[in-house]
Amino acid sequence: MKRVHLLIHGHVQGVGFRNMSSRIAKNLGLSGWIKNLPDGSVEVAVQGSNERIEEFIFWCRRGPPKARVDEIKIFEETPRSDLDGFRIIK
Repeated sequence: MKRVHLLIHGHVQGVGFRNMSSRIAKNLGLSGWIKNLPDGSVEVAVQGSNERIEEFIFWCRRGPPKARVDEIKIFEETPRSDLDGFRIIK
């Protein structure tokens, strides 16, 4: 089990990034959350198997068709038991 915290910078708001990320995470069986930040970036906390986390990060590097990802900062964290499912935080 692995947990990572991502800060995704670029043109990532207003392009369906949160919705598509949520769909991808759910399809991969990951738990966590995603939200927009005031500076125009997106923040994600995601937890699951190492392989599935790597698949999710690979997708985030591209994002949806209208997105432009300039940088992803990745921070490993201790897995937690309080994450259930994947949700979009408004």
